[in-house]
Amino acid sequence: MKYFVKTDSIVRKIWGKSDTVLFIFAGASAEFALNKAVDWLYYTGKLPADPLKRLFSTVEYARKIVFSPLEGAHKAIDVLQHIHKAVEDSRGARIPDWAYRDVLFMLIHYSIAAYELLEDKLDISEKEEVYDVFYRLGSRMGLKDLPQNYMGWLPMREEHLMNDLQKSKFTEDLFRQYEKHLGLFRFKVLIEGQKLVVPASVGALMNFRKYSYLKPVIPLYKLLKRVKLDRVLKNMLLPGKYKKEIAAMDVADFQDKTVRQESAIPLSRTTNLCQR
Repeated sequence: MKYFVKTDSIVRKIWGKSDTVLFIFAGASAEFALNKAVDWLYYTGKLPADPLKRLFSTVEYARKIVFSPLEGAHKAIDVLQHIHKAVEDSRGARIPDWAYRDVLFMLIHYSIAAYELLEDKLDISEKEEVYDVFYRLGSRMGLKDLPQNYMGWLPMREEHLMNDLQKSKFTEDLFRQYEKHLGLFRFKVLIEGQKLVVPASVGALMNFRKYSYLKPVIPLYKLLKRVKLDRVLKNMLLPGKYKKEIAAMDVADFQDKTVRQESAIPLSRTTNLCQR
């Protein structure tokens, strides 16, 4: 059976561990909030209403693509594209091409940064492999002007960071929502985690100090992973109602039956759901 992502791919290792995935979305949650197109996330109201629920639904879709057979992954990508098209039709405007690329670029950057923080450094061939997976995802969604390889992507990533980010009222409101849904302690942990993976330009816009209090904790966390106590810590750092979702993120072998059921949702039904 042919898969969208090879079974021995480094991308499966990255997206098959809950702690890595959580750091991916910790970093992305900061960069999302700074993006000049963040108003699109406010149009449906879903992200500010429940950012954690939005996180886990996004993780679920990403994992479908990473762990599904080729056809199932293509269906999941097509559904995502159709959802965005329906939102555009509802608003009567198009999401800018650069905004789509920004989201794709976040997934590339934070996949690499989170894995290198918690596991090991990636060599250039592994980084190229990460890039190739998301390049194919973007190509399937019809994104234009994507570089052919990782080395070509690096300068474009820097260009996007310079041109597409700003601190705005949406940034401040999103961070208030993060604090509201996480609580003060967990929110502070989120900020310290973001400092470990965001680019310097993102940290500067957020007025982050360069040092993270979590930095000396990472070696201890790696030790806890070896003795299987890491889940206790993760359960402490996220609200209890999300324990099942956290546990599910550690199951790298995603069930094909679930993927088929979710990917087979009629596009017309998906359109109706996303417009609610």
